Amino acid sequence: MSGTALPPVHGHADVRATLASAAVAGSLAQSILLHGPAGIGKERLALWIAQLVVCQAPTAAGGCGECQPCRMALKLEHPDVHWFFPLPRPDASQPEKLREKLEEARYAELSARRTDPFHVPAYEKPPAYFLGTIQNLQKLAGMRPAMGSRKVFVVGDAELMVPQESSQEAANAFLKLLEEPPADTTLVLTASSPGALLPTIRSRVLPVRLLPLAADDVQAFLVNERGMAADEARALAGISRGAIGRALRLAPQGGGAGVLAKRREAGKSLLFAALAESPSMRFAAAHGVPPAGARGEFTDNLEALAEWLRDLLAVAAGAPDQVAYTGEARLLEKMLERRPVRPEGVARSIMRVQEAQELAAGNVNPQLIVSTLLRGIRTDLVG
Repeated sequence: MSGTALPPVHGHADVRATLASAAVAGSLAQSILLHGPAGIGKERLALWIAQLVVCQAPTAAGGCGECQPCRMALKLEHPDVHWFFPLPRPDASQPEKLREKLEEARYAELSARRTDPFHVPAYEKPPAYFLGTIQNLQKLAGMRPAMGSRKVFVVGDAELMVPQESSQEAANAFLKLLEEPPADTTLVLTASSPGALLPTIRSRVLPVRLLPLAADDVQAFLVNERGMAADEARALAGISRGAIGRALRLAPQGGGAGVLAKRREAGKSLLFAALAESPSMRFAAAHGVPPAGARGEFTDNLEALAEWLRDLLAVAAGAPDQVAYTGEARLLEKMLERRPVRPEGVARSIMRVQEAQELAAGNVNPQLIVSTLLRGIRTDLVG
């Protein structure tokens, strides 16, 4: 990976083989949608496709990796490979100024990704696609390729072209490009929730479904590419749900396995508070979190609670060997012996945690989030 701005592609070997064979045969679709769970490498695979398209000597295994276009694509420096992604809305009132600031923000983010192949964006405001972003993309699509015969656009998290502050206009503008793309242009979209895309957009792309990776593959990536200790990598792989991106997002910035253990205990405390007979434990749990700062550690603790609930569902379904928090299956079995729960209620509780995470992303008061969440989980699980 030395000398590149992109980490190696892991997994999805069958999909890559099919796409590479199509490229060699000259039959690769012009517009592709890669979809599947978040964090499983969709955008990295999309950039792999971009390298494949601009490669001077593509093979059945993908881009050659040796020609100048391949080397430039791996460094995110190829002038015909354009990577777009959702960004927070800059402060600008005039449409032309907004377009300019959006492009400046995209270049700044690309610079960060060139510097750190494992860069995880962190924004203060929710990112989205705005009309100005798609207009910038359309402008580039209307130009001739700078080096080779084709140009490629990777459009990550395309489902964020949904009706919210200008992005409905963005989706319609992008649809026009899909309807009549320049002959020398390849478009590769990625989406974790393809159903959120406009039906007219979905109808104009070739859908390619990607599956989660095996936990062993995630662990191997963390050890080999990130230099993690085996125990820390194993713990992260267990809760990654087959997504390297999710494992990287959850990886502690310091403290290693100790931080993971702390998160696990925090999630367990929230679960036990939700199941407690007395509401005082739920009130105490709510007051035990800071009233502000709904991101960072608080969000991580909600994620840990979700993992405990998934493990509870696995044990309730008679599959204790499927728990992510290995070694805790017996604790959950004892819990269920004392207080049986409804599997469908556990599933609803997991959805509640996801809703709580969305509220946390919007900086809603964490104490209010926890109070409402634990009361809802209690109702779901035991009535």
